[in-house]
Amino acid sequence: MAEFTWEARGRTGEVRRGVMEADNEETVNQRLRQQQLAPVRVAKKRKFTELTFGSGVQTRDLVTFTRLFATMIDAGLPLVQCLDILSGQQTNKRFGATLKDVQNSVEGGASFSEALKRHPKVFDELFVNLVAAGETGGILDSIMTRLSVYLEKRQKLIRQVRGAMVYPTIVIFIAGGVMTVLLTFVIPAFENMFKDFGGGKEALPGITRLVIATSRGFVSALPFILAFAGAMAFGISWIYRQPRGKRFFHQTFLSLPVMGPVLRKISVARFTRTLGTLLQSGVPILDALDICARTAGNVVVEDGVNTVRQAISEGKNMAEPLAATKIFPDMVVQMIAVGEQTGALDQMLNKVADFYEEETDIAVAAMTSAIEPILMVGVGGMVGVVLIAMYLPIFSLAGNIKAD
Repeated sequence: MAEFTWEARGRTGEVRRGVMEADNEETVNQRLRQQQLAPVRVAKKRKFTELTFGSGVQTRDLVTFTRLFATMIDAGLPLVQCLDILSGQQTNKRFGATLKDVQNSVEGGASFSEALKRHPKVFDELFVNLVAAGETGGILDSIMTRLSVYLEKRQKLIRQVRGAMVYPTIVIFIAGGVMTVLLTFVIPAFENMFKDFGGGKEALPGITRLVIATSRGFVSALPFILAFAGAMAFGISWIYRQPRGKRFFHQTFLSLPVMGPVLRKISVARFTRTLGTLLQSGVPILDALDICARTAGNVVVEDGVNTVRQAISEGKNMAEPLAATKIFPDMVVQMIAVGEQTGALDQMLNKVADFYEEETDIAVAAMTSAIEPILMVGVGGMVGVVLIAMYLPIFSLAGNIKAD
């Protein structure tokens, strides 16, 4: 579906504007008329706005919205008034326009969950299903509070992982840039200086000759290196977009020595938190597992969850097929089995999620502590070798000049 900007007049003549996702302009006009609005202008958004990454709405925007919305609903404010207030005070214009369109849909007779479903880029399937469960059970305020807590925990988990990867990524890029400058500009300058001082190739130390030869080879092969790097990036990107390639990479990520255990803990925490929140909110277990599979973030985990869902639909319990996937630790399987037997599966899943989120914190901190010294030693070693190789001939040349 495409995004359309619209302008319409209400029954009292006031002008309203918003953004709506639809297949074509006629669909937008029909929806506006259903909301008792007279369309004035409907236009498809320009292409440069369609290139905006994602929905333009960040997790913290959703967290703030859900928490404020829950507070307002709990205070007894009407749904439409809550949406009107929150859409008007949004600093994110795209999110404000989305909320305004949701408000107009609700005013036109749609349910809150149906209005949210029209914006899948902003409100995912989990969000919509939880809202639908809250509407059905008459506990929308509790559901929105629970949803805001879930989004906060998910955001914290993502922020921790990204934070752990920012430092090594920056160090590697800086190290690559420094080495490129040294090999391309600094070492050739030193080589010319050695020639000017009469230091022939035979008079230079072995380590210096090796570094100079490396610099020459790097400079001469630089176009091929850049072309190879570009081809590798394109090839990996293309392979990753293929189902088998994506599965291979995701399986490899889970099998890595240091990163693998961390990613497994993250997958367990996400699965148990999502499933526990859905079950606690009254979503049927098959629907909940389907949503968990879609939001797993890893194809291997997604396949495992779908296998468990298929087994449950055939009348089996959850623990046995979950253990057969070989993805989740035995402790998780045993705790889920106890939760099924005691009828408190949702509470047990949330306890598992709390434990593994704490384990993820510890694992991420340990991984960062292990990576930092390795990177520092590696970068320092490369730069140190270059400096030693360049300064050793200077000392010997200075001694020869002084002897003369």
